[in-house]
Amino acid sequence: MRVVFAADDSNECTEAVTAHLRAACDLTVISGDSWPGFSAAVGRAVARGEADLGVLMCWTGTGTSIAANKVPGVRAALAWEPWIAENARRWNDANVLALSLKRLAPGVAVDCVRAFLAVEAEDPDETPNIDMIRDL
Repeated sequence: MRVVFAADDSNECTEAVTAHLRAACDLTVISGDSWPGFSAAVGRAVARGEADLGVLMCWTGTGTSIAANKVPGVRAALAWEPWIAENARRWNDANVLALSLKRLAPGVAVDCVRAFLAVEAEDPDETPNIDMIRDL
């Protein structure tokens, strides 16, 4: 699995997430000073098929999710616990995960990423709804 990652700060949380991603998948890290810019770059990489999934981190996770969602084909979800991350993939076919690097404990952030990556396919019962999102 190919994952692209970016964050606007570095701390224990981002270090734990990137360590997990390096061990779990083929990781590309995008650098940049501007969270809207690197969020769009992550979104474009996912939308173009250069990466299977994206992970973004900023202070709240909100700004990166909003910016990534401006890229056609991106379905970014903000998660704060593993159940949300897992089911954003399963029920919404989210292809970018956004996390807070300030409010999540490193272990919780890694658990969110682990749950997000573990979902292999969308819930077939939700495909009609997901297709409506794709067509927006």
